[in-house]
Amino acid sequence: MSLDKLKPAERSKFKKKRVGRGPGSGLGKTAGRGHKGAQSRSGYSFKRGFEGGQMPLHRRVPKRGFTNIFRTEYDVVNLDQLEAAFDQGATVTVEALREQGLVSSRTSLVKILGRGELTKALTVHAHKFSGKAAEKVAAAGGRAEAIPDGAKAVPDAKADASNQ
Repeated sequence: MSLDKLKPAERSKFKKKRVGRGPGSGLGKTAGRGHKGAQSRSGYSFKRGFEGGQMPLHRRVPKRGFTNIFRTEYDVVNLDQLEAAFDQGATVTVEALREQGLVSSRTSLVKILGRGELTKALTVHAHKFSGKAAEKVAAAGGRAEAIPDGAKAVPDAKADASNQ
């Protein structure tokens, strides 16, 4: 087989439909567009979701729920993951977690949760800790140190009231 012998598969190529070429062609006069209406005119294009004047699906379906745009997202790391990834006496930072692949780079906020057991004494720096996680880190002889969220930090109303 050579390149000059190649041809498309049988019946895979069709001749272009030539519209508006007189009544004998079967597609003369209105050229298959019907009479009147938007689709019969040149320059018409469908709007996304348009259903011919019928109420579109995205407007017929009831809307439910709520998206909280003020929610703070945390990447979650569990104690069993720290146990597997770090050696005795290591200092666990957000950068170290990122290097180990435990935290994605899309967010800088990290929360440590208490799943699993921790037998190594680790110094863990994270933005938040669950109560159990902080207890287990301390029980293993390590330290759980919270990092302030920086720009995302919201003044604590309780702390302000106790200072006065």
